[in-house]
Amino acid sequence: MTNRLTRGVHHIGLTVPDLDAARAFFCETLGFDQVGGVPAYPSIFVSDGAVLLTLWRAADPISARAFDRRTNIGLHHLSLAVADDGALDETWERVRAHPGVIVDVAPQPIRPGATTRHFLVFIPGGIRLEFATPFA
Repeated sequence: MTNRLTRGVHHIGLTVPDLDAARAFFCETLGFDQVGGVPAYPSIFVSDGAVLLTLWRAADPISARAFDRRTNIGLHHLSLAVADDGALDETWERVRAHPGVIVDVAPQPIRPGATTRHFLVFIPGGIRLEFATPFA
């Protein structure tokens, strides 16, 4: 048995063009709590009790380049877990109704024949998020 040096994810940092829009999405739509921040950076920290996200505002949102998951090295997408199919359906309704959300993949099995379901969206600011039920 190997001696593992890490113990899961401490936090995930995402650069966004608009902190208020990111806060509204995570806190108002998904129910995250704002748990801190660094106004001078500027950043806010949000959590759902299981994951901590640090949302950093791009230094110059106007000239910042959007990430292209097909050509850049970096975070392809962030996948957030939901409890079950009912929670996925409720999350879908809330997320797709949020202003500025672009649907990438509507709810469906994660692959043909799978019982795990998911959906993917681009949130305001362009970050790609996935929501998925547990693997079965």
